[in-house]
Amino acid sequence: MAVLSLRLAGFAAAPPHPRSTGRLAFSASSCRAATAAGGGGGHPADPITVAGDPPTVVSAPGRRIVAIGDVHGDLYQTRAALKMAGVLSAGPDGHVWTGGQTVVVQVGDVLDRGEDEIAVLSLFSSLNVQAKSQGGAVFQVNGNHETMNVDCDFRYVYPGGFDECIRFLEYLDEFHGNWDDAFLNWVNVAESWKKKYGASPNGDRRPWNFVKKQKGFSARASLLKRGGPLACELARHPVVLKINDWIFCHGGLLPHHVEYGIERMNKEVSMWMKYSGEDSDDETDIPFIATRGYDSVVWSRLYSQDAAERTPRSVMLSSVVAEQTLKSVGAKGMVVGHTPQIRGVNCKCDGKVWCVDVGMSYGVLYSRPEVLEIVNDRPRVLKKRRDSYDEMEVLEYL
Repeated sequence: MAVLSLRLAGFAAAPPHPRSTGRLAFSASSCRAATAAGGGGGHPADPITVAGDPPTVVSAPGRRIVAIGDVHGDLYQTRAALKMAGVLSAGPDGHVWTGGQTVVVQVGDVLDRGEDEIAVLSLFSSLNVQAKSQGGAVFQVNGNHETMNVDCDFRYVYPGGFDECIRFLEYLDEFHGNWDDAFLNWVNVAESWKKKYGASPNGDRRPWNFVKKQKGFSARASLLKRGGPLACELARHPVVLKINDWIFCHGGLLPHHVEYGIERMNKEVSMWMKYSGEDSDDETDIPFIATRGYDSVVWSRLYSQDAAERTPRSVMLSSVVAEQTLKSVGAKGMVVGHTPQIRGVNCKCDGKVWCVDVGMSYGVLYSRPEVLEIVNDRPRVLKKRRDSYDEMEVLEYL
């Protein structure tokens, strides 16, 4: 750990910065046309404005919004979801934003259960830089697995996840202290570095491989511990984000969260991630209301749990709570992740809450990617047809 800490000392931490009405089949070209019409291009819209640090309230006039659920370190499935949404072209020239003025929101849990977690974080950050130049944006919301990792809780890290941290640290050495360039470009070289290593250096779980496992743990802790460079990247993101008339969070926003203060929660989680806690004058405690307990913002399943697993009274109560919460923040709908939806992206609580975690990562359900598209406050589900990867199913909801 001491060696890794010294290696990182030269790198400056990143600054904080309803019901179905039917289903239709669209060709890929039709999808691109729909993307352009819904904010992917065409007439310039008013600028996007962001309030809060990290972002808390976003005004994105006339923008098409795309929400993506939990991806858990699966770069292949993440790219598939982004391509399906019409915002990514991945080829020899790298990963190129094709979404124009579209706004993408990923609702948390990029970390754990996968082997390309840093690459996925790099991809979203790189696309955000490109999107901004075209009048679009890419936002990320922290989930429970992000807060767990900053707390050095690595129970759900796959061996390949530790390996990626080792490889990334070596790659970082080549940039002589330029964290931003190394981090943003990692997605373009991660796969070649994985091949360069050949067999996974941390994948052997036999007892004699203890030293390699320790190296992987130390590498991850150096990057993700409080105040670490990757923790500071996560600190750029909120736990609750309002875009136009929609709330985006990982688990669910509840009335007592609103009473506590959304911006206050976002700032407290960000500060907790950015500061190491090793300084004598640092008294930053983990924000319990946002990151701990069954009713915290990143852990709540009140809205996303399947109705078949609940009593009718519980289902009714969740709908009442959702309506009360949305009214208190002046929103029309909420989008959450956290709980894999066996039936795919769907709406609950009388159409007030959309659940977008479909378990697409190979470490969860390895299901077909699906995303939620919102245009003019009208949501619809985009997903690939089962019998043809070149066509999409679009589920229209009222």
